[in-house]
Amino acid sequence: MRRFFGRFASRPRVVAGHQTPSRAVPADIVRPPYAADGGMSDLKPFIPILDAEQQQRLRAACALAGDIREFAKPLCQPGATTEDIDRLVHEEIVRRGAYPSPLNYGGFPKALCSSVNEIVVHGIPDSRSLEDGDIVNIDISVFLDGFHGDTSQTFLVGEVDEGGKHLVEVTNQALMGSIEACCKPLNRFATIGDFVQKLADKEELGVVREYTGHGIGKEFHCLPFILHHRNGEPGKMLPGMAFTVEPALTEGSPKVRVAEY
Repeated sequence: MRRFFGRFASRPRVVAGHQTPSRAVPADIVRPPYAADGGMSDLKPFIPILDAEQQQRLRAACALAGDIREFAKPLCQPGATTEDIDRLVHEEIVRRGAYPSPLNYGGFPKALCSSVNEIVVHGIPDSRSLEDGDIVNIDISVFLDGFHGDTSQTFLVGEVDEGGKHLVEVTNQALMGSIEACCKPLNRFATIGDFVQKLADKEELGVVREYTGHGIGKEFHCLPFILHHRNGEPGKMLPGMAFTVEPALTEGSPKVRVAEY
């Protein structure tokens, strides 16, 4: 077991591998509007309120995304590449009659996002093999019956050291704890950031500010944006709103830079 994580640990940076071309989606699979040209629609200036029928369709899409996430979990083993995982997940999503939402969204080339170790979000699957001691976030989104479902989880690859386990465990506590404590009608959106920041401070972890949760439904991304750090953003949760909570915590500095591919 390599000591990758923890306050005094050092580890090699992740080096990107080779990327293969995007995979095709069968013609009979219903696609979101951006699938053809990679274009992203303008952000609508309001928070959608879903009726009962729309909520049911959203729940079905999210349930499928959850199934695919569980399908991906045992694939995250030492020696597997994120390219391998993407291929199998792509095949499973279309087998289930859905479209992999990330594919060609703003030109993104793959069916899922795979973020290894210090990669915070939106990593592109490639030929790099997962190594014993890695942690990898697999971000799964599907488009089913006109609605997007979005979920992710960080998996432990082989034997991960205590620092890595702690980071993953606390981040999961931030996710599930903030949903349970904060996501209720008439609560302020900002209570989510309060909860996450308080927990991160207690555990001496950083909170990434550049990436947020977001509204979801007919659009892959829409209002509201959910900040995970302490903030004074206005707005309250109302019945029928749907949004993601996606805290990203760090051992070191929470500042990020965007890699060029």
